[in-house]
Amino acid sequence: MKRRNFLYSMAAGAGLLVPVGQAAWAARANGAATEAATKNKLIVIMLRGAVDGLNVVAPYGDANYARLRPTIALARPGQTDGAIDLDGYFGLHPALANLQDLWQQKKLAFVHASGSPDFTRSHFDAQDYLESGTPGRKGTTDGWMNRLLGNLPGTTTPTRAVSVGAVMPRILSGTVAASNIASGAAGTKANVLDRPKVGAAFEQMYKDNDKYAKAFSDAKEAHQEMMGASMEKEQQAANGGAPLPNGFPDDSTRVATLLKNDPKIQMVFMALGGWDTHANQGAGKGQLANRLSPLGLGLANLAKRLGPMFDDTTIVVMSEFGRTAKQNGNGGTDHGHGNVMWVLGGKVAGGKIYGDWRGLGNDQLYEGRDVPVTTDFRSVLTQVCERHMGLSDNQLLRVFPEQAYARSSFNLFVNKA
Repeated sequence: MKRRNFLYSMAAGAGLLVPVGQAAWAARANGAATEAATKNKLIVIMLRGAVDGLNVVAPYGDANYARLRPTIALARPGQTDGAIDLDGYFGLHPALANLQDLWQQKKLAFVHASGSPDFTRSHFDAQDYLESGTPGRKGTTDGWMNRLLGNLPGTTTPTRAVSVGAVMPRILSGTVAASNIASGAAGTKANVLDRPKVGAAFEQMYKDNDKYAKAFSDAKEAHQEMMGASMEKEQQAANGGAPLPNGFPDDSTRVATLLKNDPKIQMVFMALGGWDTHANQGAGKGQLANRLSPLGLGLANLAKRLGPMFDDTTIVVMSEFGRTAKQNGNGGTDHGHGNVMWVLGGKVAGGKIYGDWRGLGNDQLYEGRDVPVTTDFRSVLTQVCERHMGLSDNQLLRVFPEQAYARSSFNLFVNKA
């Protein structure tokens, strides 16, 4: 078995693998009428590595913010490289200036102090829970977007849900066929086989077959050598194989083309890496700013290029957990808990910061170090599935089977779709 077949078999086993190439991006316009069932679009973007939500939407109005982050806190609005004021208390990172128009048009909202109720600080577990939609439960076999796909009205085709990335992601894996479009070379990026449990499962599977066991071992070793030669191993692993956001503006433009050319495509998933900023994170400029800038530009491009279709589109940006409120000794931040979810779309009741924000005082932080999770990420996604994608209560229970969590008390959408 050739090394590349391991990756192929993993992707193909989780869904439908679409060949890489320009043709894959150029969906054909077939002239058929857009199916009403696929009118409302959903795009989910996952920031692997745990983006620092406190510097994405910074609570500059809290005196503790600057105290906890003496060198990486954003400057106040109006100062050099300062935050872009949102509501007099929170400010947007200046590298996301391209999103300012969407905020002012009230088509961009944030849910602060949101995230998973599970307390893990492991990238792998937290990403798994975010994608399965069942925090704390490792036995879930499918992802919540795949379950959503299976509960949508109308005829489901393999291209109704598309992932852009090296392999079919956990979030779209399941019994319903979905498509995966690989972008760029993935040879030096961490992939699903680099996840300890997946690697261990393969080793167990091939333990009685010397030939395949050696082939797998060789492939794993070679891949890790390539990763080690390219970038920091830990950060690569935290990225879960996701590319850096530098190419996101181009990819987002292509996603807009796909959606406009093929009305059967209803859901898109993309993952971006590079957010595990343990050192030299920077403030208004620097490492984090360099990641956020192409992300903001790409989202603005996406909204613009979708044109009227943006009115029927919701975009959710999320990450596995937040980072510590206090900066560390390396000018970075460590694994934390609560984060901020981004919600964009033509029917989003934007221009607001949602969620239960409790402040950054020592007695307000989880374990004295993290933003507490006061809004379960599933309550945000449930609202998207219900109000934007039109699911009933019974269907929602099939997508998010453990609805013991509180439904959000706020409305993210102007009108019910």
